[in-house]
Amino acid sequence: MIQAVANAPDDTTSQRARAYQGFTQQIFTGGIRAGQFISQRELMALLDMPLGAVREMIPRLEAAGLVKTVPQRGLQVAHVDLKLIRNAFQVRSMIEREAVLNFVRGASDTELSAIETSHRDILQRAEATDAVNDAALLDDAQAVDWGLHDRMVDALGNDIISEQYRVNSLRVRLIKLEHSVITPSRLIPAMQEHLRFIEALRQRNAALAVELLEDHISSARSRVMNAPLEQVLNEWNTPHTTRRNV
Repeated sequence: MIQAVANAPDDTTSQRARAYQGFTQQIFTGGIRAGQFISQRELMALLDMPLGAVREMIPRLEAAGLVKTVPQRGLQVAHVDLKLIRNAFQVRSMIEREAVLNFVRGASDTELSAIETSHRDILQRAEATDAVNDAALLDDAQAVDWGLHDRMVDALGNDIISEQYRVNSLRVRLIKLEHSVITPSRLIPAMQEHLRFIEALRQRNAALAVELLEDHISSARSRVMNAPLEQVLNEWNTPHTTRRNV
């Protein structure tokens, strides 16, 4: 009995952490959308977690600006507006710039080679004539894309910065889900940008790497803000040779 009581706080903390991880995963997969209203009981079902864990997770989400409590309505996921877009991408740029300056010096040739190979594999799949039928392409591409950025930030060895970056990444994901739809053709320029950036890393050219990073983030922000949703959706039904030029 004494042991069970002693372990209770750890169990509660573990459940709260799993609930938070489940919430973030729902953002990654589009199960939770920007501006959406959702009740605690709906979160219980969505995350498959007990009510206590969901309730204890909410203050963390509120502190991060990911949700807010609306009287008589429940929880509302962060609404995407121009201010959020500007702030989220500015934070991303500030953190990643410092990360690049560190990574260009510290990353091994072996690691950079592996990163380049993973990007070239995605690019080859995106350029294939049947890319639209590659069910795993978009998920794999996002894992490679964000994996590089996460790795650079984590290489700083600063847990506080890594945590802040992860939270901000959730905001960026909400923005992208709200304003754009990723298609195989849109992967091509993104992967090409990454490969030019990776080449600068391999050359240990810090100035060029920072310049290319800033261009990449600016391009991502522009794609989010300027792409008409109807145009993007039509790409799925357009011949591949045309989609590559979007």
